Amino acid sequence: MTGTVHAVLVLRLAAPLQSWGGPSRYNWRETRTQPTKSGVLGLLAAAEGRNREASLTDLVGLQLGVRVDQPGTLLRDYHTYSDYRGIPMLSAKTNTKGQQTRTTPPKYTGVTRRFYLQDAVFVAALRGPDTLVRGLEEAVRNPVYPLSLGRRSCPPTGPVSLGLHADDPLEKILEDVPWQAGSHRRQQANDTTVSLEATVEDPAGDQLAVDVPDTYDLKTGTRFGRRGVRHLWVTVPTGLNQPAPSATDTATAGQSDHDPFALLGW
Repeated sequence: MTGTVHAVLVLRLAAPLQSWGGPSRYNWRETRTQPTKSGVLGLLAAAEGRNREASLTDLVGLQLGVRVDQPGTLLRDYHTYSDYRGIPMLSAKTNTKGQQTRTTPPKYTGVTRRFYLQDAVFVAALRGPDTLVRGLEEAVRNPVYPLSLGRRSCPPTGPVSLGLHADDPLEKILEDVPWQAGSHRRQQANDTTVSLEATVEDPAGDQLAVDVPDTYDLKTGTRFGRRGVRHLWVTVPTGLNQPAPSATDTATAGQSDHDPFALLGW
């Protein structure tokens, strides 16, 4: 809308486990390598205390940018489930009334394979109308419902909100926010800057992401719309004052005054 004042909310999405599912079947639950718009908007809706039937029209209009500060690694969880009443599980078949029948012969335990990202850290930037974004920032700091990163079993670690920023292009915001990787990852840095992968929502983007939710209502199910995205790399300071010496530099340092025979007294 012309004349609307905008702002940008920046979030730090870090946890031992995250899972940003795409369109996958119940028994095989995948995760994408970056937070999805559906997952991030779900976190914001929970923070505000919206129920699953609430409209998402205002949230869907937010422009999302994601930076990969620490990609993490993929974890597969062998997960079993059963009916707490000790009765056979439902089968895929139905009777004449359209009701699911029990498994024959009886089957009491099912298996699902669920995938997670472990030890990953992302920065998400959301641009939208100032009033809306400020309300969301307050909600994230004081959430009504517990926050989670893709699934309820994945609570975030540390403060989620990194605060509000003035209305700038998301690329600039993602370049300005300090590197959020864990201390063990930052200790591995050997240069004054690091190049990080980023994805920015852009109607003119060269790729499509199918992750825009129409609702979170369990009765109707969620249908995912498309959005244009653009992939890029951003350069962020590591915090080092000067590059660490390379292995070659260390090996050749002081060679001019090194005497291999000195220990022999020669």
